[in-house]
Amino acid sequence: MQAEESSSLEPYFGEDPADPQDNNGEFVLPDTLPVLPLRNVVAYPGTVTPLAIGRESSRKLILGSTPNESIIGLVTQRDPETDDPEFDDLFSVGTAASILKIIKMPQGPIHVVVHALARFEIVEPLGTDPYLKAVVAPMAIRSRLTKKLQALMVSVRLTAHRVIELSPNVPEEASVLLENIDHPSALADFLAANLNLSIPEKQSLLEELNAAKRLDMIAMALANQLEVLEMSHKIQGRVRESIDKTQREYFLQEQLKAIQSELGHGDTQGEELKQIAKNIKKAKMPKKVEAEALRELDRLGKTPVASPEYSVVRTYLDWMCELPWSLSTEDQLVIDKAERILNRDHYNLIKVKKRILEFLAVRKLNPTGKSPILCFVGPPGVGKTSLGKSIARAMHRKFVRVSLGGIRDEAEIRGHRRTYIGALPGRILQELRKCESNNPVFMLDELDKIGADFRGDPASALLEVLDPEQNSTFSDHYLDQPFDLSRVMFIGTANYTEPIPPALYDRMETIELPGYTDKEKLSIAKRYLVRRQLKEHGLSKKTLTVKDDALLFIIENYTREAGVRNLERDIAAVCRHVATDIARGKKRRATIGKTQIPKILGPTQYESELALRTGIPGVVTGLAYTPVGGELLFIESAAMPGKGGLQLTGQIGDIMKESAEAAFSVVRANADALKIAEDAFNKFDYHIHVPAGAIPKDGPSAGVAMFTSLVSLLTGAIVQPDLAMTGEITLRGLVLPIGGLKEKILAAKQAGIKTVILPTRNKKDMEEVPKEAKRGMRFEFVKDVDQVLKLAME
Repeated sequence: MQAEESSSLEPYFGEDPADPQDNNGEFVLPDTLPVLPLRNVVAYPGTVTPLAIGRESSRKLILGSTPNESIIGLVTQRDPETDDPEFDDLFSVGTAASILKIIKMPQGPIHVVVHALARFEIVEPLGTDPYLKAVVAPMAIRSRLTKKLQALMVSVRLTAHRVIELSPNVPEEASVLLENIDHPSALADFLAANLNLSIPEKQSLLEELNAAKRLDMIAMALANQLEVLEMSHKIQGRVRESIDKTQREYFLQEQLKAIQSELGHGDTQGEELKQIAKNIKKAKMPKKVEAEALRELDRLGKTPVASPEYSVVRTYLDWMCELPWSLSTEDQLVIDKAERILNRDHYNLIKVKKRILEFLAVRKLNPTGKSPILCFVGPPGVGKTSLGKSIARAMHRKFVRVSLGGIRDEAEIRGHRRTYIGALPGRILQELRKCESNNPVFMLDELDKIGADFRGDPASALLEVLDPEQNSTFSDHYLDQPFDLSRVMFIGTANYTEPIPPALYDRMETIELPGYTDKEKLSIAKRYLVRRQLKEHGLSKKTLTVKDDALLFIIENYTREAGVRNLERDIAAVCRHVATDIARGKKRRATIGKTQIPKILGPTQYESELALRTGIPGVVTGLAYTPVGGELLFIESAAMPGKGGLQLTGQIGDIMKESAEAAFSVVRANADALKIAEDAFNKFDYHIHVPAGAIPKDGPSAGVAMFTSLVSLLTGAIVQPDLAMTGEITLRGLVLPIGGLKEKILAAKQAGIKTVILPTRNKKDMEEVPKEAKRGMRFEFVKDVDQVLKLAME
């Protein structure tokens, strides 16, 4: 049986006197040759190859041959697994070889060394017993030494030299042999014998008679092998560099220890561990937590400083020691003083202030009571966040604010586990560590803007934080120990409550902050906004006076919002204008009145649309509630020839579309009672449009307005221009209650509406509407659409 591929391949340059030669000294191939099948080896002319002979037929062939005299044919098998190959199992091209030496072993295969001489092709098989014999024909090598071929030989030699340099097991003599080969065919055969190629690829090189083409194929193979070797060499270099760096660091650490010992500085690691132990005692952790910290400290002492695990444990212990386990501020429970602070910082907000004072009174009577979880809900700019700061100041507590808008990773709340690189605790513990107190006022801003994706749901992680029954044992993933959050006063804020998950919303006590009336905005501007902007722009009351009529003009014509954020921006614009004139030396002081505002802020931004959009059949003013406050919603209906179809436009949502369809059905069902022509729904199509088409709208509260708009269109009756309405409609014509009542009434007040039609079941909610908003307005409460029509139609 053939052994593995040959272990040494060397080119042959001299002439063997025992080789059959003609008169010119050239090798003459006999007409017939005994054939020796080879496994996994292709022999090339000019190479010396050791072979291990194991097959019985092959042993007979070798034992019947004479060293330095016999010529045999070396032919490679197509399938190396074939044990008794015939001519069909062999390639048709092989190499004639002279037997140089035969080594007979007592046991095992016969070893033979052969010298490959020339290529041949099997012409005709002669027999298979006792071994394979065949008629063969020589194959002439084609090569013409051109400049291109010479250049190719130079290139191949250079690449081969580089491969030899990078190959660890190739002897240096190979480079010398490579330089001494001048014939292109001999060079190709030498390199082919030493390349790491598959048997089919090696056989194709043997069968290629054109030396130039063979060198081309070898050049490509060498380039591939060189690329692999260079990449391997680069990787080994990186690994060696990393190992050397680690060894160097270890050596330097040991040297540093020895130097410090000689200088009498002692063991720095031991000193460090002692300091951490002191910090653990100083932190006054719960007993179980302290026991865990001491266990980690013991593990740290057994871990080498150079180990990555050392820094992980050290960072964990630092966090354990720096958290405010026992640090807290003392509550200032003087109710009257707290009330003065709240009144000084915020105008109105009576309900919120009352709730805070109640909490302080309860805490004064029961210091160990649980803190409530409050949630301020209201439009932007009404003072939710600043109210939290005032509460902290009134209670003499530290204030912490975390914005939850856009958070999508649960680890932001509960932290990462220590197994991750760069792990940290969640934002809750991070902020407590920064404020160094375990009882701050902790504001969770923008609760309605929390997201959720594949990394978890932060809102669900907040369930434990915002539950007074559970947060005394809050467990952060990084800390993996219970931390008491029961003394923290959590306050959430949101623009509206619909996006907040029900389980989270249920844990909080909701306090709604409605928008401000024009009078309230004027008071806030005079008390707070103008003062703050004067200070920020380097002005004072002596250099700038803003009259009340100017502020009111800005409120009515330049801002239409529930809060005061845009109002403050406009006041800042007025301050900047005056500051510019004073800085240029044009003025020393200025007084701003109503007439000067358009010159500073430009044309008015808002004007009454009632006169433009009402006064014709089919147009009705509705009221809507948005996250930024209430606003007017104009409903317009039109008829066109058709077959009774209904078209809806204005970027309205599915709920509002269903309300419109319900209103249309109520109109058709009561056509006779409403005195609508019989052919109105056979000859005409109807179109309901809600202007401001670029703004998405949704909700059921426009149902009454859509019903009234259709009736007005079909009967020709005009709806009063200073009247607005809101309410959900049923197919029976009932008017159901709606939400956002305060915001809607404030929007109607700002727009100059005199009469508002509301559902009867919302009458109880009128107590929460500010008196200022209700002054000068008439409110009509209805149960069904018949009452709506009687009140609305002129």
